[in-house]
Amino acid sequence: MVTDHQVRRLMGLRNTEKTLANAASKAGMDEKTARKYLRLGQLPSQVKEIHTWRTRKDPFERIWDEAKSYLALNPGLEAKSLFEHFQRENPGEFSDSQLRTFQRRVKRWRALEGPAKEVYFPQVHKPGQLCQSDYTCMNSLGVTIHGQRFDHLLYHFGLTYSNWETGTLCFSESFESLSQGFQNALWKLGGVPRRHRTDRLSAAVHKECHPEQFTARYQALLRHYGIEGAKIRAGEAHDNGDIEQRHHRFKRALEQALILRGNRDFESRQAYEAFLQKLFGQLNAGR
Repeated sequence: MVTDHQVRRLMGLRNTEKTLANAASKAGMDEKTARKYLRLGQLPSQVKEIHTWRTRKDPFERIWDEAKSYLALNPGLEAKSLFEHFQRENPGEFSDSQLRTFQRRVKRWRALEGPAKEVYFPQVHKPGQLCQSDYTCMNSLGVTIHGQRFDHLLYHFGLTYSNWETGTLCFSESFESLSQGFQNALWKLGGVPRRHRTDRLSAAVHKECHPEQFTARYQALLRHYGIEGAKIRAGEAHDNGDIEQRHHRFKRALEQALILRGNRDFESRQAYEAFLQKLFGQLNAGR
């Protein structure tokens, strides 16, 4: 294959060599090729045809429309998870060696057809300094236990620096559920950050007219673990923005996991809790 460097050399030699054959020889090409590029007056890179056609059959042609429907419904669904789903649904059709091809295909779809990326203004966080927690309602996910609707909350705990997260099922925003969820999170984490920020939960925070900031039981809980308490300002929910964003992202990830599972019914509360903890483990693997 003739390079741009060879053609540039040819054009320089053409003015110093007596014959085209000599110039072509010194440039490393045959005379016919040299004559072609001199006639064109262009470099190989300028006349090269852009490769836009497929050289082999598309291995994902049959399932690509279905894949796009999954991606459109769940934009955050990872290409690897979706590829493994199709492997399970179509045994023997897709090999592990095709994963990178599928990932590139998904990346291209997201760039050309996918939803617009979120716009956000990042805050600066430091490791080990701050954790946040809050409750989030899980009813919209439509989980059932033995066919019966399972209405519940999740006490959700996260580290603002790494986004490590975990959660505990509960049914009210009581001090008992706060204490259980908070302690479960610390023991699973295996350490304590310096500060813990909550929403203005009545189980933890007194009303503005009270001289003490936190309730006695909540103060005792913080003191036991050596953690400094913090709360959001009245009417400023964005102060707890990290855990609010984690609510959104976790429920989206859970929605996707339930879609790939094939149904939302569990044989017991324990089976559902195990499913949640497995998902937390997967999300935390890179954190």
